[in-house]
Amino acid sequence: YSSHGLNQMSQTYHQLYMNHLCRGKYQKKPRPILINNWEATFFNFNADKIYEIAKVGYELGMELFVLDDGWFKGRNTDKTSLGDWIVDESKLPNGLDDLVKKITDLGLEFGIWFEPEMVSQDSDLYRSHPDWCLRSPHHDPIVGRNQLVLDLSRQDVCDYIIESMSKILDNSLITYVKWDMNRHMTDIYSSTQSSNRQKETAHRYILGLYYILEVLTIKYPNVLFEGCSSGGGRFDAGMLYYMPQTWTSDNTDAVCRMKIQYGTSLVYPPITMGAHVSAVPNNQVGRVTSLQTRGHVAMAANFGYELDLTKLRNEEKNEIKRQICLYKEIRETVQFGQFYRILSPFETNETAWNIVSKDKEEFVAMYFKILSEPATSIRTLKFKGLNSSYLYKDLETGKIYGGDELMHVGITLKRVKQDFVSQLWRFKRFKG
Repeated sequence: YSSHGLNQMSQTYHQLYMNHLCRGKYQKKPRPILINNWEATFFNFNADKIYEIAKVGYELGMELFVLDDGWFKGRNTDKTSLGDWIVDESKLPNGLDDLVKKITDLGLEFGIWFEPEMVSQDSDLYRSHPDWCLRSPHHDPIVGRNQLVLDLSRQDVCDYIIESMSKILDNSLITYVKWDMNRHMTDIYSSTQSSNRQKETAHRYILGLYYILEVLTIKYPNVLFEGCSSGGGRFDAGMLYYMPQTWTSDNTDAVCRMKIQYGTSLVYPPITMGAHVSAVPNNQVGRVTSLQTRGHVAMAANFGYELDLTKLRNEEKNEIKRQICLYKEIRETVQFGQFYRILSPFETNETAWNIVSKDKEEFVAMYFKILSEPATSIRTLKFKGLNSSYLYKDLETGKIYGGDELMHVGITLKRVKQDFVSQLWRFKRFKG
């Protein structure tokens, strides 16, 4: 219940999840700025290419490198090898540990991708244990994304996942795991249950998943686990209890992300959302947006990049350096402040939100115009959640505003004749 609209309702959920649901080392710890290689290389990489991307990332100010799908034996397409969590020596001839050490020696942390709950039919695991997946005993299994779902209602399957992941995490300085799940559960039948108990299988599956996560998160308290299910398909409180953040969507297009992040914020705080700057034309929709707009959208959550840094022009690298420096300055406010929605992309051609520090001493605001329109009227933007008696200084222009003025009168927006434009403001309390 909220007596002051959806923003107050969201604040209740945000504080509940941040302070009483998420747990462990990363509950109150700022999240690192990362570079993920997926949209940079997909399956086509080797150790040298990964190191080159990581090296540029470090030079630009990033803090974490994440090795995505394709690092394990025979995984050159999405049709094979899930379940066989053994390093592919044709891509990483000196092993994973060597790559981890080289990248951590640069000064970056290292993260890695798993899809532990799935199995490919073309895998050693499936050939050895075809009964380990969810499937009807009387029909061919329904395959999604060339894979099947392992039966986590079985203790032996849970133990296998824990053991195989532990072999990777025990031997390397890995501080981040992206835990993916890329297909829905179908054929929900377990070979270990009697016919009159099959309806329990889906529930027992989730209990098995929670058991695995309980063991791994206790065993590896210094690892930041991020949940993923084709992006945000598993954005739920049960997963946040074990994984304090979720990859918000596989759709990295900045314009699509306005709706995705705006909608997710109804219940989930920015610190639980992963958001990346990707290359253009965007891989999912083909749209071309400016690096500035892509950066501003991603800065409203846990910030990262997902593109081939080695192919960037110098001016793009300089822009990314500026974005990273800016985000490091606003990170505490974005990740631990109070998030307020202002303009909805579901209702208008615009999107706006602002995030206010807990003490209301500073705030960050972002505005996005999606499509340019002719002869538009002069627009003002009214911020939310400020202290009405404080004075706030715009750190870019130096102008001083009253908190009540910013909330009830607002500031005039720039008129720009261009699609997909953005503007970001930083304000701090002025005590002069």
